[in-house]
Amino acid sequence: MSDKLEGESRSVALEALAAEGWQMVEGRDAIAKSFRFGDFVDAFGWITRVAIHAEKANHHPEWSNTYNRVHVVLTSHDVKGLTDRDVKLARKMDALARG
Repeated sequence: MSDKLEGESRSVALEALAAEGWQMVEGRDAIAKSFRFGDFVDAFGWITRVAIHAEKANHHPEWSNTYNRVHVVLTSHDVKGLTDRDVKLARKMDALARG
């Protein structure tokens, strides 16, 4: 279990993620981003690579896939809000999307 992000560390993390296109989810302590890929195979391949990292971290995203788009929501359900686990997974997702 992780602690909720608060204070300066939260501000710094969210500012960096916002620069990468992550947005706060209205009505929830969660972040979201939509990723676009060349085609379905690229999108599904990215999902598979992220799933391996998520499983190792025991932290599983909320996501949906339509053809070449993947919409992701990250939050830590055990603390009902954002934690360092969400930030780390968001950064990993961005890195994997860049290739």
